[in-house]
Order: sequence, then C-alpha cells, then structure tokens
Amino acid sequence: MFLTPGGPTLRELAVQALSSVERGYDLLAPAFDATPFRTPDAVLDAVADALRPLAPFRAGLDLCCGTGAATGLLRQLCGERVTGVDLSAGMLARARAAHPPRAGAPDPEWVRADVRELPFRTEFDLVVSFGAFGHFLPAERPGLFARVHGALRPGGLFAFPVVAPPEVGSSAYWTLWGFDTAMRVRNALWRPRFVMYYRTFRLPDVTAELRRAGFAVELAALPALGVREDGAPRCRLVMARRPV
Repeated sequence: MFLTPGGPTLRELAVQALSSVERGYDLLAPAFDATPFRTPDAVLDAVADALRPLAPFRAGLDLCCGTGAATGLLRQLCGERVTGVDLSAGMLARARAAHPPRAGAPDPEWVRADVRELPFRTEFDLVVSFGAFGHFLPAERPGLFARVHGALRPGGLFAFPVVAPPEVGSSAYWTLWGFDTAMRVRNALWRPRFVMYYRTFRLPDVTAELRRAGFAVELAALPALGVREDGAPRCRLVMARRPV
C-alpha cells in the first residue's frame, strides 16, 4: 500500500515514522507526491466542482498545504490571493517549486507556521484542507477550528472533504484499526510523537465542534466519488461558513 514507484523506500518510511511530524514530512517531501498520501486528483476535482458555483472568492488559504496539491483548485476559484500554510519547510519548498507564478492566476504565497497558532485574522474568503486532520488530537480541534474561524472574513467558507468510514469488519476497517493501534503503541513508547490517526475524525463530532466554534455547517455529497452499497455517499464536503 505504501511502497510505490518513485516513492520512499521502506527504510525511509521507517525513519520518517520515528521522527516528529515536522521532521518526518521534511524527510518525506521529495517523494511525497509519489505516495498514496497525496490527495488524489479525483477528490480535488470533485471539491472544485462543488465550490465553483460559489466562486469567485477573493482570497483562499490551503490549511496544511503540503506540496501544494490544492493550489490549482484555489487558483481556479480565487481571484486575488492564494496562500498555503504548513509546518514543514521541506513540503513548502516542494510546493514553491511545483507552483511557480502563472499568467492569469494569483501567485501563491507560502507560509511556514503551526496552524494551531494560525497567523491570520479576517483575511480569507475560502479555507480548504485535504487529508490533514488526523495530525490533530480531538482535544486540539476546537482550538484549530476557532483559529480558522478567526482567519475568515464574515461570510467566509471553510470547506473540506470527509470520506465515509469503512464498514465494520471490512478489510479497510481492519487496516485503519491496525494503523491507529500501531501509532498509539509507537507514541506510547517513543519520542518525539508522530500524531497521525485515521479513526478519530468522526463527522458528527466534527460538525458539532464547528458549530461551537461559531460556524453554520452544511454537508454536500460529492457524487463523482461514488456511493456505498447502502446508497450513502462515499465522500461528503463539509461547508462551514462564518456568519456575516
């Protein structure tokens, strides 16, 4: 699952796994886009399609931007400013190299910061994030959501996709259960910690936390990403708006 052509070797993944989150991503950055951890284009396209009727936005922020997978999406939707923020200098360097200035679209700006201390205030009309929330413990999410709320202008939108949980007993269910268990054991025995859990980001908890942070929350199905056997969407877009 994790070894792909052009991606990191097993040894490199092991070194990363024993590092901090910041150092681990600095090490992984050169090969990150060749790993399964990079957000698939199908997800980015589905989110862009869902947000396009609400565009144009003036300024957009990619929270935990990594190598800049969502930069193209924001450049389509935002007319004046596109910003990526991430803790890893290595990932930001890759993003900067991959997304140079381009005629007809905002030039991306890259900010190295811990998003739990997000250094923006009422500056953005759209904030997006992809695949990053497993790096935050449940107790940290209310503070993170409050920071995002503060970074948005009144009427601004915080949007991110959430994949439906796998069916209990399925191979995907046991894979995620096993990964989270291994990470808990690793963090109990080793320092620095590497926080990455797949089963702690539950949609009912998250929507309740967003509402407590002051957002009005809606959910939209992303039909291009398919449906489960029970007819439920495989992926939903959370759209949390800061009231005017």
